[in-house]
Amino acid sequence: MSDYKIILDTFEGPLALLMHLIEKDQIDIYDIPIARITEQYLEFLSNMEKFNIDIASEFLVMAATLLQIKSRMLLPKPVRADETSEDEDPRQELVDKLLEYRKIKQLASMLDEMKQKQERYFTRQMQILPTQYALPEGLKIDELIKAFLAVWESGSDDFAVIDREEISVQDKMQDILHLLHKLKGRLEFSQAIMRTGSRSEMIATFLALLELIRLKRITIYQQHNFAPIYMELKE
Repeated sequence: MSDYKIILDTFEGPLALLMHLIEKDQIDIYDIPIARITEQYLEFLSNMEKFNIDIASEFLVMAATLLQIKSRMLLPKPVRADETSEDEDPRQELVDKLLEYRKIKQLASMLDEMKQKQERYFTRQMQILPTQYALPEGLKIDELIKAFLAVWESGSDDFAVIDREEISVQDKMQDILHLLHKLKGRLEFSQAIMRTGSRSEMIATFLALLELIRLKRITIYQQHNFAPIYMELKE
């Protein structure tokens, strides 16, 4: 009798033990030598009793099943009038259970591998930004300054010596109002700034916009985050 150094906790159940015995001896699962497997299975249970390890009832039920299959295979087959018909293999039900068990173990191994790969990554809940919402009338001044700086930095970096020019903020206010009337009362903020010539004129245009907002002649809005800022004439 071979010496098994296996404890019950190694196997999740009797099917796991049977699969171990089959794979150990490289047995064809579709043609199990039931006498040899039964002998090895009972030998395993006997060794467990020697180690004073309690044997679960499901292992004893499988032992009884193996003995029953073994006895059925030893009995002579009855002679049938119809020689073409074949008796059902007593091992078939056990084979079906082992095949199903092996399939589940393979799937469990795949899921465990996927779990280990997924544990290498950290995820967070998806953040849903509002696609559109109405902002309060008028934006904060720092939002306008950020927009103005973005337009300012996108301009040309070339410098030239030019004569000093006097640009009236009042004239720029009238210019913006005239342009809004011409464009049916709506104009993008960056377009209003970029259409100017020099950087001095850009600053004057920005100051004119702030003054028109203060006087409530125009209103500014943004449809959603990171969208262009627009200005409109107030009725």
